[in-house]
Amino acid sequence: MPDTHDDRDGGSVADSLLSEAPTAFMTAPGAGAAGATTAVRDPEQRENGTAPADTPRASVRNRPPRQALLQLKRLDPWSVLKMALALAVVLWLVWMVAAGVLYGVLGGMGVWDRLNGTYADLVTSQQETGGSLISVGRVFGLAAVVGAVNSLLFAVAITVVAFVYNVAADLVGGIEVTLSERD
Repeated sequence: MPDTHDDRDGGSVADSLLSEAPTAFMTAPGAGAAGATTAVRDPEQRENGTAPADTPRASVRNRPPRQALLQLKRLDPWSVLKMALALAVVLWLVWMVAAGVLYGVLGGMGVWDRLNGTYADLVTSQQETGGSLISVGRVFGLAAVVGAVNSLLFAVAITVVAFVYNVAADLVGGIEVTLSERD
């Protein structure tokens, strides 16, 4: 299989992590040492489509993929908060779109007209009111406030989870992750 990732900057982050960490070599299924060659890794040859005649494009690696066992010891609360706030903004936008779609569907079915009519019948016998019970402004205003509060609580909760994870990782060692090169 040809190498599909870009090596223009001299290697990827995974390559640098794997080169610094202890590695365990695994034997690839069906890969033998006899006649094995490597894929073209030179970016200029890959862009131009020219490769030396003795180096095939798609071939088997001459060594098995490396693996590194790493531990996720700490989550930086500031970076978790920034990411959670970005996700909260996206969730707020999704919430507002959902509220708009629901308002439009229920308005198309005539639900708001019936509710406003029933409200007007109940209130007109007591006193005169200036507007309807349910309007676009009220629905979107309430949805915006509820969505903003929920998004803020989401961001704060995720940041608290990062603090709790850091304390738990100090006690038990964190989450172990195994990184491996692609075949």
